[in-house]
Amino acid sequence: MKLKCLKKSDLKLYKDIKEEEKRQAEGMELIASENYASQSVLEAMGTVLTNKYSEGYPGKRYYAGNEIIDKVENLAIDRAKKLFGAQHANVQLFSGAPANMCAYFSLLKEGDKILSMNLAHGGHLSHGSPVNFSGKWFRFHFYGVDKKTQMLDYEAIEKLAKKIRPKMILTGYTAYPRIIDFKRFRKIADRVGAYLMVDMAHIAGLIAAKVHPNPIPYADIITSTTHKTLRGPRGAIILCKKKYAKQVDKTVFPMIQAGPHDHITAAKAVCFGEALKPSFRQYARQVVKNAKILADELIKKYGFDLVSGGTDTHLILIDLKNKKINAKKFVQALDMAGISTNKNMVPYDTGTPFDPSGLRIGTPAITTRGMKEQEMKQIASWINQVADNIDNKKELIKIKKAVKTLCQKFPVPGV
Repeated sequence: MKLKCLKKSDLKLYKDIKEEEKRQAEGMELIASENYASQSVLEAMGTVLTNKYSEGYPGKRYYAGNEIIDKVENLAIDRAKKLFGAQHANVQLFSGAPANMCAYFSLLKEGDKILSMNLAHGGHLSHGSPVNFSGKWFRFHFYGVDKKTQMLDYEAIEKLAKKIRPKMILTGYTAYPRIIDFKRFRKIADRVGAYLMVDMAHIAGLIAAKVHPNPIPYADIITSTTHKTLRGPRGAIILCKKKYAKQVDKTVFPMIQAGPHDHITAAKAVCFGEALKPSFRQYARQVVKNAKILADELIKKYGFDLVSGGTDTHLILIDLKNKKINAKKFVQALDMAGISTNKNMVPYDTGTPFDPSGLRIGTPAITTRGMKEQEMKQIASWINQVADNIDNKKELIKIKKAVKTLCQKFPVPGV
């Protein structure tokens, strides 16, 4: 981005942004929750739409001058509904955690029971962590993955649901690399009289492209961010059945939020439009293909231990215990080598969130840049080299130069 005016008015910030552009362009982004927005999405975010206040909804605003904003929001709504096959969409959400808050309060009362995934097994902070609003306002109970297979055990989940009798069952995760059986979750929810909520933030792009099952036929309410695999702006949406539409909209505004960010709504409309194109489906297929190749290389060639033995999606969760590598130290070494990742808990981890045993990596961002199978093999080799040279700064700098050379062949959108 040129940023000519910013360069003149705020040189310090301009330099910081340019430095970040350089970091993104020259580095390998393997954080599973990150991606690159298109130039069109970036342009939509930087428009005069940010100047407008538009509390309310299309056709029913509390401020004048929203005729154009109504068009923009309706466009985003229509595209979101078409993309996922939803009966209703609210596109005003600021981010994922507030979207989950709105979903809970749309269908539940404070203190109701919710059954969700254990954070250490792949859940999210807003899925009942005691330090989060969710854990403070609702009574959460947790299921996990099977200790042997490290996959969801639906029979065990159903047994737990029958014992707890939750008002809501929550599925959709941040560190679970396998396909989720939404139909099975629906059956479990029906057997205990619970709502079924899906947080599809990580897999929304895969669902939109039909490379992961769609929760729409089974879920009562669905939340999602609009970045990650969906490649849009930082923001969120709620999808739901028509019978819950009024409850959802009233919870979003005026209960939780006030004025929506109209420039971000416009960028969401762009992102949904892009995701409706055939090229997006090709991208999503390649995301999964790349993840599988990367996983196979790490397991078969370099002896890494992957949670559940591989992946069906965009993410890979590595259990580092067999390598006797400290996850925090490994992340730092990879970063020094120009490869961005994040430390992560693994199922039945003996560590803590601050010092866990796992490393989470993903392929959305590098796939957006155009990398394919051959590059995945090279990336796996670099990850292994870093593991073997975790304290060798000279070797890590050498790897960083090689990473930069490869990345320069695959430009970042908008940079």
